Amino acid sequence: MIRLSDHLPEVEDIVERALDEDLAGGDVTTDTIMPANMRGRASFIARAKGTVAGMEVAALVFKSIDPFLNFVTLINDGSEVKPGDVMATVEGNLPGILKGERTALNFLQHMSGIATLTAAYVRAVSGLPARILDTRKTLPGLRILEKYAVSAGGGTNHRMNLSDMVLIKDNHIAILRRQGLGIGDIVRKARDKTPRHIKIEIETTKAEDARDAALAGADVVMLDNMGTDEMRRAVELIGHKATVEASGGVKLDNVRAIAETGVDWVSVGALTHSAGALDISLELTA
Repeated sequence: MIRLSDHLPEVEDIVERALDEDLAGGDVTTDTIMPANMRGRASFIARAKGTVAGMEVAALVFKSIDPFLNFVTLINDGSEVKPGDVMATVEGNLPGILKGERTALNFLQHMSGIATLTAAYVRAVSGLPARILDTRKTLPGLRILEKYAVSAGGGTNHRMNLSDMVLIKDNHIAILRRQGLGIGDIVRKARDKTPRHIKIEIETTKAEDARDAALAGADVVMLDNMGTDEMRRAVELIGHKATVEASGGVKLDNVRAIAETGVDWVSVGALTHSAGALDISLELTA
């Protein structure tokens, strides 16, 4: 799992920008009608079943507003919640709590929604060796948080950015085919110019191309938008010479059938680009 503490400056910057977006002109409602020194406590309460992610980020929101606010996590990231569960409390200056409420909920609901959807995909392939991976289809500026949420839901992170591995996709291939290169030639070209510690992956749409990519030395072969019969044939032709990733058109109702073809990874863009928010509320309790 990604540790947000290893990326603290980046996470702090994300939180700061979110608070600037909400509080750039102050909170005229709270500042007008709330006594400045009133104290109290509020609880984060789950309103739906799901998987938690984002507690550290919610805590950082309140710490950024008022370092004397006391945020207590009661249910850790990666844990399951049901309606009515108290996930965390925050205690101290009530105007500060009110000013951070929406921003903290935005992070917690969004990240928990991603973790919840990821956990559903992981359960769908339970008992099979295939792992569920995310993609780079993340909201700009929030990738570290969204990929962390995927890992909290039991998923595995694919590339964090374009420097992590060589991934030769359809447009790269189309350009190089104009120069007369086949799939094997493209992989060998990449390997000749790539340091050995960087893995090479290539996208394929036919079983024979998948075989050629593996024989040429690809570390990972992506089976893009293949039917399950073609995937199964590609896995057999590759024969453990490379890691095999299935991608494209993956949904909850077909992910198990895809995993049963023998692929090692199933990448799912929907984990980050289509996850709904988990319903969570913040209620004053004292």
